[in-house]
Amino acid sequence: MSHAITPSGRAINPWWIGLTLTIATFMELLDTSIANVSLPHIAGGLGTSLDEATWVLTSYLVANAVVLPLSAWLSRVFGRKRYYMVCVALFTASSFLCGTAPNLGLLIFFRVLQGIAGGGLAPSEQAMLVDTFPPAKRAAAFGLYSMAIVLAPALGPTLGGWITDNSSWRWIFFINIPIGLLSVILTSRLVTDPPAFTEERRRIKESGRSRVDYVGILLFAIGFGCLEVVLDKGQEDDWFGSPFITAFTLVSLMALIFAVA
Repeated sequence: MSHAITPSGRAINPWWIGLTLTIATFMELLDTSIANVSLPHIAGGLGTSLDEATWVLTSYLVANAVVLPLSAWLSRVFGRKRYYMVCVALFTASSFLCGTAPNLGLLIFFRVLQGIAGGGLAPSEQAMLVDTFPPAKRAAAFGLYSMAIVLAPALGPTLGGWITDNSSWRWIFFINIPIGLLSVILTSRLVTDPPAFTEERRRIKESGRSRVDYVGILLFAIGFGCLEVVLDKGQEDDWFGSPFITAFTLVSLMALIFAVA
């Protein structure tokens, strides 16, 4: 089996890198599924209605949807490993903040930060798996990765119910902290950007193609954010029978059209 090269120059079995990348995947998906079943406890703990508490989920999904299509570009601008570590660190820090939130408004804000971080994890992890494993081993590597994708949502509801029944809903966020710290430490020691990717980043930077299109990013963020709200709240609000859903649909379409044009 071919070996990957760590930042220190040592050769390492690529499966260690595969396991490292899978840790953050498991953490992010576990958190999402746990939050789903904990909404009644969150609403009760913060003194809000269940309908208002659903924005704890919606805000995360909106932020996640906004960042997801931008992740490849952000990886090239900042470096794949650096961008990935920032995402894991931000997800971990925002998990702590979510667990300490004193009211619903701050919890939603911290969930937006968490969604921004979570949106960058999957694209970066999949790209790093491709870089780490030779073609003959990639199917097995993605099989390991897929196990986390399947296992985390399956465990989440049971674990979330147990935590909220035996402790506080705040611990559904606090449990991410040791997992996230472990992921950051292992990533810093084991993962490195491949030379070909580093060279590509250098060429893009020298050619000036790394300039930031702030208007385009803003339009994409508005478009995908509004679209996610429509998809999440549409059935609940009777789709286009609701002025709220209709307005968000029109804003989404216009923003995405102008972003692409």
